Amino acid sequence: MRMEVIVAAVAFGLFFSSGLVLGKVDNRDLLNPDLLSVDLTLISGAAARGAVCLDGTPPGYHLHPGIGSGANSWVIQLEGGGWCNSIKNCVFRKTTRRGSSKFMEKRLAFTGILSNRSEENPDFYNWNRVKLRYCDGASFSGEGQDQANGLFFRGQRIFEAGMEELMEKGMKNADQALLSGCSAGGLASIIHCDEFRDLFPSTVKAKCMSDAGFFLDVIDAAGGHTLRYFYAGVVGLQGVAKNLPSSCTSHLNPTSCFFPQNLVANIKTPFFLLNAAYDAWQFQESLVPGSADPHGEWKACKVDRSHCNSTQIQFLQDFRMQMLDDIKPLTRSDQNGLFINSCFAHCQTELQDTWYANDSPLLGNKKIAESVGDWFFNRSPVKAIDCAYPCDKTCHDLIVS
Repeated sequence: MRMEVIVAAVAFGLFFSSGLVLGKVDNRDLLNPDLLSVDLTLISGAAARGAVCLDGTPPGYHLHPGIGSGANSWVIQLEGGGWCNSIKNCVFRKTTRRGSSKFMEKRLAFTGILSNRSEENPDFYNWNRVKLRYCDGASFSGEGQDQANGLFFRGQRIFEAGMEELMEKGMKNADQALLSGCSAGGLASIIHCDEFRDLFPSTVKAKCMSDAGFFLDVIDAAGGHTLRYFYAGVVGLQGVAKNLPSSCTSHLNPTSCFFPQNLVANIKTPFFLLNAAYDAWQFQESLVPGSADPHGEWKACKVDRSHCNSTQIQFLQDFRMQMLDDIKPLTRSDQNGLFINSCFAHCQTELQDTWYANDSPLLGNKKIAESVGDWFFNRSPVKAIDCAYPCDKTCHDLIVS
């Protein structure tokens, strides 16, 4: 049965103008006393090396230790939360949990891929599970500073400081490790994948996964390039270019190299891409942002797909086809995995309902958690690509009201 989750725009965080974006928080997770809640730890010594949030406060993470057979296994989840592309946006962002550890939750519920219950997270429940908090606004990739406005663009240093801290906490003894991330964190897992792999000896099984991080350089409903323009601001303002893979920047401009479609072909590390073919965030903010729909012709369609006309449906199908074309490099290697479901969703590893539950999304009769596990442990190849909308009845679609 297709499930639809109605999310107010402010909860979904669909705002380029504020720099707060991406990802739905299920408040039930934060209030449920039965769920594992993990304390925030600030990274010791981070400030001394300049690895700080936008406002200069130290970055942080949440770690729940592994036990038993998972004691030397690690899964790192890079938090998402959009980007800021201008001084104004970044100044605002540093007054939120996305730009300052002063405003971060002191405890987070660990669900989905971070759950410690085998019935909720069969392959990774007893691993060391980490969420690295996101407070830089450039997918853990910036390097710079704006002294006049008290802004620190230190995403790359935060990533490095986080990995160094976790190595000291025991990750140096890992026998297997998975770098993952949702949304802007999913983009970060693409950018940093090979860097993560290089932390370990060749004998360690280290792999990467991106959840909802495959942001496309597409033409919007008005014929413009909304996301390309926005990314140009992020890359230019935050000094991202120097931290992007040279395999891309050697022949493309830095903004183009912030788009995964121009990065995935050169990832050497085994890589899994989990993405909704009609990514709910990209639909709302890249394909049909308010600026591209001044007369509200898409309003009804964005709220309820049954109200989309044939031209609008075809526009969405063209987006899916571009995604399928752009991920072709990942299909050419047996070491990579894919789960591309034809849903209007965004971030499916972090919510229990979509990761592993009785009614979770399915492809080939497998849930997302099962597919990721089959790929990571080499139990079977996973190259799952859904048929076109509206064929999938197992989706948990996000509807923005």
